[in-house]
Amino acid sequence: MAKIHEVAKAAGVSISTVSYALSGKRTISAETRRRIEQAVRDLDYRPNAGARMLAGRRTNIFALTEPFRADTHAPAHMAFVLATSIAARRFDYDILLLTEEEASAGMRRVASSGLVDGVLVLDVAPDDERVDLARRISLPSVFIGVPNDHEGLVCVDLDFEAAAGLAVDRLAELGHRVIGLVGHPPVAYEKSNFPPRVRSGFERRAAELGLVASVELPEPNGRRGEGVRASVRALLDAGTTGLVLHCDDAGHAAALDEVARRGLVVPHDVSVVSVGATFDTTAFHPPIDSVPLVPQASCDLAVDLAMRLVEGDDVAPGVHLIEPGYQDRGSTAPPP
Repeated sequence: MAKIHEVAKAAGVSISTVSYALSGKRTISAETRRRIEQAVRDLDYRPNAGARMLAGRRTNIFALTEPFRADTHAPAHMAFVLATSIAARRFDYDILLLTEEEASAGMRRVASSGLVDGVLVLDVAPDDERVDLARRISLPSVFIGVPNDHEGLVCVDLDFEAAAGLAVDRLAELGHRVIGLVGHPPVAYEKSNFPPRVRSGFERRAAELGLVASVELPEPNGRRGEGVRASVRALLDAGTTGLVLHCDDAGHAAALDEVARRGLVVPHDVSVVSVGATFDTTAFHPPIDSVPLVPQASCDLAVDLAMRLVEGDDVAPGVHLIEPGYQDRGSTAPPP
């Protein structure tokens, strides 16, 4: 099946000119349009999608590619699916959810079918297979997450480095000099784009402030969060008085339980701050200060950008970072 770049080459124009001619969003000279339409016919370029675009019609559907894997943390991922669906409804759009573990397969299928007007990409890996595909297909694509190679892409995400920096600033302002980060299991730093950014932000800001900072990446061993418990023990044994938690909700619960098992009280003996949580940290005992990841903020912006692309607006490729905010829940205090 012919691709849009082949049509552009045959017509002697740019890919964007082909897109504008097919969508009718920009004025194209009669001669240029004639060459493009001839190339579409000669190459049999996606007849159903081409006919739809030439007629200026839309499907009012966005594809959302969100691969479900064995290690997928469903609550966090489904929060983003729901937030994207709500954001799309504001524009009278529906969401077609693509859940194949081989993430590029579904994305490739909808790109050649004419079923959708654009693609939103979730669960972005550092070395994501969908990056090259997004550059090749004619559909507008917006990544909710930042892959290592994001040149030419439109990406949206929380500024995770700044979020970790806010947590470090809070602890430093209160007088903590020895702090620790309890992160995700090591594999998350290979498969996900945001844990490395939290770690980088934590370490960089701590170094700038002259703090003693340690990082623990617990192994996912045991149902009772033994990996997290062991990490918390190691940090407390090293004299840590300020803990930054960047793990799932079960990890948060295990960390607080381990602090209590040591006979320590939050925040009088140990201060605790959560970074990047999509869950409610007020549900813990005690409630935990948070620099949260708000799915609705990311998804609202991603859908807004996708709609601008569909409308033919000029959206420059780049990373759109959402400024983090600190939520004080009473779990931080000066060190003992």
